Amino acid sequence: MFVDKESIVIKAGDGGDGITSFMRYKGVSMGGPDGGDGGNGGSIILRGNSRKTSLIDFQFQHRYTAENGAKGGTNKCFGKNGEDLYIDLPLGTVVKDQEGNILCDIYYEGQTVKILEGGNGGKGNVHFCTSRRHAPHFSQKGEKTEKKRITLELMVIADVGLVGFPNVGKSSLLSKISGAKPKIANYHFTTLQPNLGVVQRYDDSFVVADIPGLIEGASKGAGLGHDFLRHIERTRMIVHVIDISQIEDRNAYEDYLQINKELSDYSKKLGNLPQVICLNKCDIFGAKENAIEFKKKIGDIPVFEVSAVTGEGLKELLDEVYKIIKTLPQPEPITREHFTFEKPKKNSYEVFMDEDGVFFVTGPLVDMLCRNVVLDDMDSMAYMQKTLRDKGVIKELRNLGAKDGDTVVLGEVEFDFVD
Repeated sequence: MFVDKESIVIKAGDGGDGITSFMRYKGVSMGGPDGGDGGNGGSIILRGNSRKTSLIDFQFQHRYTAENGAKGGTNKCFGKNGEDLYIDLPLGTVVKDQEGNILCDIYYEGQTVKILEGGNGGKGNVHFCTSRRHAPHFSQKGEKTEKKRITLELMVIADVGLVGFPNVGKSSLLSKISGAKPKIANYHFTTLQPNLGVVQRYDDSFVVADIPGLIEGASKGAGLGHDFLRHIERTRMIVHVIDISQIEDRNAYEDYLQINKELSDYSKKLGNLPQVICLNKCDIFGAKENAIEFKKKIGDIPVFEVSAVTGEGLKELLDEVYKIIKTLPQPEPITREHFTFEKPKKNSYEVFMDEDGVFFVTGPLVDMLCRNVVLDDMDSMAYMQKTLRDKGVIKELRNLGAKDGDTVVLGEVEFDFVD
């Protein structure tokens, strides 16, 4: 089963908690703090794997979570870092966020992209010693990470794309010129997935993709075309396959114009790709006469009369395709700057007052304080008050009109404002 689009939820590992601990062993009286830091959480890393040909694995598993960091230990021991989670993707997978923005393009074998970074481990109480605070009874909790939803879209990587209406012989042609074994039958939409084949030509080779599902209105979502048109975007040139026998009472020239219109409507890039016309089924009675009429209406585009059944004209067609490919630039991945979901700035915050006159302080600074502060410890509370004063939170509360006795909410905790 071929799957070329899936949505998954990823989450990096949480940071491990730092611990509150004091030296306690024989020969040491009044030992100082020795609480170690927590380990960092594991990251989510995407990796290109040429053995993967479909996104079918992601139909059965939609959530991926890296390992959490371990909490710190006594004697200033660090907690173990969480293991990074590698997610293997087929080559040609484009990764997008929920808004449809392209985050990265997994194009090469072994390519890795760190898409989500693990949470930082919390600091042990040894870090909170000062000249006035010799025995801090608090430590920092590990940083919690957020879930992110991403969309995976597979775009096959091929040199040549075979396009045309259903049942014109694209699959038969692919099976004849390569070792591919696509499903072949005499009805429309036999092919329900892109098929790839490697064509050997002299001392070289190139990859051909049979793109299914193109009909009138494909660029607008009709038939299967809207799902598979994106696969042609990777190709360097197009072989336009046409049933010149017209045994299904179709007009070959009108079919040619319609498919080109669908390509241009979907993408200007597709409409401008180099193209070769392949008039297939020339072994059927009346096809030669139809080919003569068709060529009268075509300009300078190369036209080849072939039969995927008998092999007639295939050598000339492949020689022309090979000659054109050698003049085209190598395909490249979609260029994007390296992307990682950014962590919010630690010291940013927002202060506002609701309609009931209650002041709220929100943002990463508050999250950090909630991780650090132990409410029933005086030293911890003093640390929080100093941080709020140093970062300008107290000043901003005053500017908004806060006065003694007003309610201030930080995270899930309420305080009375004292100026």
